[in-house]
Amino acid sequence: MKKLITLTAVLLSSLSMTAQDLPLVYETENTGANANPSLPAMEQCRRTDPLPDPLEWSDGNSRINSFADWTLRRGEIAKEIQHYEIGTKPVVDPLAVKARMDGDTLKVDVTVNGQTLQLKALISYPSVGEAPYPLMIGTSMISLPKDIFASRPIATMTYRESQVNSYSQFGGRMGRKPAGRGNYNFDRLYPELKDNGAYSEWAWGLSRLIDGLQQLGPEVTKIDTKHIGVTGCSYAGKMALFCGAFDERVALTITQEPGGGGAAAWRYSRYMNIQPGAEPVENLDKTDYNWFMESMRENFGGDSVAYLPHDHHELVAMVCPRALLMLGNPDYPWLADPSAYVSMNGAIKVWEQFGIEDRVGYSIVAGHGHCQLPKEQYPEVEAYIDRFLLGKKEVNTKVRIAPEGYKDIDLKRWIVW
Repeated sequence: MKKLITLTAVLLSSLSMTAQDLPLVYETENTGANANPSLPAMEQCRRTDPLPDPLEWSDGNSRINSFADWTLRRGEIAKEIQHYEIGTKPVVDPLAVKARMDGDTLKVDVTVNGQTLQLKALISYPSVGEAPYPLMIGTSMISLPKDIFASRPIATMTYRESQVNSYSQFGGRMGRKPAGRGNYNFDRLYPELKDNGAYSEWAWGLSRLIDGLQQLGPEVTKIDTKHIGVTGCSYAGKMALFCGAFDERVALTITQEPGGGGAAAWRYSRYMNIQPGAEPVENLDKTDYNWFMESMRENFGGDSVAYLPHDHHELVAMVCPRALLMLGNPDYPWLADPSAYVSMNGAIKVWEQFGIEDRVGYSIVAGHGHCQLPKEQYPEVEAYIDRFLLGKKEVNTKVRIAPEGYKDIDLKRWIVW
């Protein structure tokens, strides 16, 4: 513990800042856009049976030395995840985005390669407080209880991901079959990215809405763009995580019951599935490949998952130094919450490295339906909302809640750095 504190002090003093000086949010979508990681072909990838070290440069030669290094290391992770897992999230020229308000509806036109895609999202304003308001964006919907927001001066908005890529794990909407890879609205703008998984495209769409909010400004939208949150549950919990990880203008990410392919680590989910008599959980071999690139399963399926250069504790860590709360539900084994527990504890090491471990937490609580937040989890959610959207500093956000049996998981076997 003394060694960790000393290292943290050295890292921070190199920049003459304290932990509390570290940014809570950024004005730029991706501060690490200039990162240039090593992206070897599968046959050149190193085998890493525990979780990879998120603070090690992609070439494996050394670890980062300062918080300033984290900007580029985070950018490396982002490019690794795009390259091996979800496909490219394209950079958009600000001049290609035109936003306006139609009543309380934000409308954003994005024009690329002569094609225009329009995104619409209705903003619901609170009946208390004064503008500009913090904003909570729901991916597909906000599953968190409405009464959490009713008494708080926070606006809400739903991001309908079907405007970008209409696939859902339930098949087609309204009884229709999915259009199929390469046949969605996103593909009109980027036909060369037809092999993308949906999560890169859905994250792209949410970022364009934030572009629109920034472009119009609080005088027009009544929204405080320094206090934007994103949340979703189940497949949309994964979506919220990818959206928050890949856009540093999101101040708070609450990923609710995201399951495998969300906060859970691909490696540990594989380990769970190969145990004798194991109840299957969502893992790299058994997830929906409309969401991810087919090449990930082809290259890293089965035991080859150990060659994947990254894992999802690093997806979670991409949110650092911003705030993240992961909500689990162990009553549904498919969600692989023991894997999320391992992954979250690995990711927390990054926040700890910079002395800001109170900006990340997990609450894995049983006894309720899927995407039905129980009263027992209200305090954690409210604390994160109050601190990171409303700026209340006195609340406790160092949340580490998991079933008693999870203490038997050998974290040291998986987190060796």
